Formats: sequence, structure tokens, C-alpha cells
Amino acid sequence: MMIIAVIDGMGGGLGAQVVAQLTDHIGEKVEIIALGTNALATNNMVRAGAARGATGENAVRVSLRKADVVVGPIGIVIPNAMMGEITPQIAEIVASSDAAKILIPVNQNHFSIVGLEAKPLVNHIREAVQRVGEIVKEKEGKV
Repeated sequence: MMIIAVIDGMGGGLGAQVVAQLTDHIGEKVEIIALGTNALATNNMVRAGAARGATGENAVRVSLRKADVVVGPIGIVIPNAMMGEITPQIAEIVASSDAAKILIPVNQNHFSIVGLEAKPLVNHIREAVQRVGEIVKEKEGKV
């Protein structure tokens, strides 16, 4: 079974939305794990439907070794993003992971993403979930 890791910080609101939509669309085909930069984010993603969750830098390091896909805000690959919750080590772990990365464009205080169509966050999340679904179908076809 494929493992989809959803990473989020702060209150985990974006991650919880991703988990809920993934659970609705492809939940029976994959294991969704929640990786929070803090306990509140992890808890909210687990409550949204993740099979299990863990918190912190080491949890990200250990869990991403087995993950097939990582989903989260683009800040998860940018050191010191999300008000400092993304440590340089977390950003490196995520960026260096062999897992496919589905990054949702969310501007932060210290960087901006340009060149993307301006649309509601819910639309970006929907597109991310659709892309994960495509990856799952691709992997199923190769088995």
C-alpha cells in the first residue's frame, strides 16, 4: 500500500483539508499519515482522517523514508518558513526525499510565489489531491 505523508504546521488547517479530501477520494487505496511541526497540527490532521500521525523533525525524517508521496504547503521545502516551524533540517529532509512532492503554493511573510494563477486555496488543494490520485493510479498500473 502506498504511503501518502501530509506535512503541515501552525494549526494544521491546510493539512487537515488535504487529509480530508484525500480520504474521500483515494483513502482506501493508500495509507495517509500526518506529520506536523507541532502537536496541534498533527492532531488536526489525524482528526481529519489520517491513519496515524507524528510530530517534529525526527518524525519527518523517519516517516519520509517510507513515504511514496509528500503533500504540503510549499514552505515545507523552504528553511524557516511557516514562522520558523520549518527548520532548515526539515526543509532538507523533505527536499531530499525520494518521495514525489506535491507542493501547494502558499505565500509566506518572507517570500512570494509569482507567475501562478491567483485562485482560492481550496482550488489549489483540490488540484493537489487530484495529482496524488493520478500518481496512485500510475503506480497501480505498474504493479
